[in-house]
Amino acid sequence: MVDLILHDTANQVAILTLNRPERHNSLIPELLEELLAAITAVSTNSSIRALVLQANGRSFSTGGDALGFMEHEHELEAYSRRIVGLLNQVILALIDLPIPVITAVHGIVTGGSIGLVAAADIVLVAPEASFTPYYSVVGPSPDGGWTALVPLLIGQRRAAEAIYANRTIKAEEAVGWGLANRLVAATNIRDEAVRLARQIACLKPGSIRHSKKLLNLDRKQIATQLNIELAHFIQQIITEEGIGGFRDYVNKTKPKQVVE
Repeated sequence: MVDLILHDTANQVAILTLNRPERHNSLIPELLEELLAAITAVSTNSSIRALVLQANGRSFSTGGDALGFMEHEHELEAYSRRIVGLLNQVILALIDLPIPVITAVHGIVTGGSIGLVAAADIVLVAPEASFTPYYSVVGPSPDGGWTALVPLLIGQRRAAEAIYANRTIKAEEAVGWGLANRLVAATNIRDEAVRLARQIACLKPGSIRHSKKLLNLDRKQIATQLNIELAHFIQQIITEEGIGGFRDYVNKTKPKQVVE
């Protein structure tokens, strides 16, 4: 069985890699469970002082796997509660880590996978990276922090246009708007993320720990909004517009094999 999350540790830096490239690292409960377990392991290891989150394949992550929702159509509410609930746990676990999280985004990010970016402390993006909601096109309600985290970073009106009109946020815009820190060439982005993580790991951990806590004083508000997102997601997904959108998407789109 292939590990959906690869975990490596060196020089006080943990590196977690999404490893479902054949499905564009789309989210399924099993991947999120492995990611949550890996983050928990990092949180209990006092020797680790920074975390890098990256992905294999062409895409960083394309949100919830549409096939997964279709395969669980007979238990859609329970499946939605499980997968979105797990995603919310992962987002909060990243925020709660006492060490900085650096996310390296080299490809497209869609749907709820925005949470793996928005919950990070530092975000590096390749020029080819992009962020697209897809909710108003496919049919579900926003999850993954599109309403809980993204407006805090880029502003409510920019977030509203992206969500309502399915507007893609390109890499340069992501930097300019505050969703990402800076552009890094795709060929160098992993090395740069690790270099930055190691630089931080050499600094005073107590000061950084307090700084991160102070920068995330709105954690309770975020947790509340994520729970509201979950409730709305379930309310919408069980409608014909919600599940019908997934059905139409699956019927029109054949899974593409990703070759690294």
